[in-house]
Amino acid sequence: MKIVTFNLNGLRAADQKGLSEWIKIHDADIYCFQEIKMDASLHDTARALFPNYHAYFYSAQKKGYSGVGIISKHEPKEVTYGCGHDLYDAEGRILWLHFDEFSLLNTYYPSGSQGDERQKVKEDFLAYMLPYLQNELERYPKLVHVGDFNICHQEIDIHHPEKHHKVSGFLPHERAWFSSMLNLGLVDSLRVVNPNPDQYTWWSYRSGARAKNLGWRIDYQLVSEGLKDRIQDHRILSEIVMSDHCPTELHLSI
Repeated sequence: MKIVTFNLNGLRAADQKGLSEWIKIHDADIYCFQEIKMDASLHDTARALFPNYHAYFYSAQKKGYSGVGIISKHEPKEVTYGCGHDLYDAEGRILWLHFDEFSLLNTYYPSGSQGDERQKVKEDFLAYMLPYLQNELERYPKLVHVGDFNICHQEIDIHHPEKHHKVSGFLPHERAWFSSMLNLGLVDSLRVVNPNPDQYTWWSYRSGARAKNLGWRIDYQLVSEGLKDRIQDHRILSEIVMSDHCPTELHLSI
C-alpha cells in the first residue's frame, strides 16, 4: 500500500498546478492533504477531481484557512471528523479513516510562525495531542499518523540548525514534545529506511530556498510499533512542485 501526505497550501491552487492529473498518473492508494483552504460548500467540486477515490474533507469554519482531506481507493469502515475540541475542530485539523488492517490519522498541526498568539495555540494543541494520542493508540494499536507537524525533530531535519534554535518549529521544547510523542509507541518511518541528511519537505518561498535546498522536514508519516516491520520504503518526492511543501510517500505492507 502506498500512502502519500501532502500539505497543498490550497487544494484549488495545487490543482491549477496539476495535482489531480499527477494523482491519476502516480496512482497511490491513499492521499492525505493538509491546508486544503477550501470552504465546505466546495467539497463536491473537489470530490469530482478524484473520480477513482473515496474522498473526505474537513474544512475550517474560516474561509480560505487550514482544513484537511483524505482520498482513498479503499472505502473505510468508519470516518471520524475532528477530535472533539471546539477550537481545533473549528480549524479543521484532524480527520480519521479506519480500515480493518489499520487506522489512519491525518493532522495539520498549527504553526507558531505568525507570532506569540499562534505560538500559544500551537503549544496548547501539542499539550492536548499527547494524551489524545496515548489514548487513541490504546484504542487503535495499528496506527498510521501522518501530516504537517510544523516541527523539525532533529538537527538533521533542518538546514543550518545552529541558526534556528530560537525559531518556532525548531524550539527545544517543541523538539522534546516530538520525542515524547514518539515514545508513546510511534516510529518515524523515513528514519527506518533513510538516515541521510538534507531530507526536507518544506522550503520558504524567499531567497531561492528550494533551489538551494535550504529546507525543513516538518511533514511526517509515523507508524505505531505494531506496524514498524511492515515499512517497506519512504520517499520524499521533492521533484513535485505544487506547493511550498512536497509530498512524501510511505510504502507499507498491508
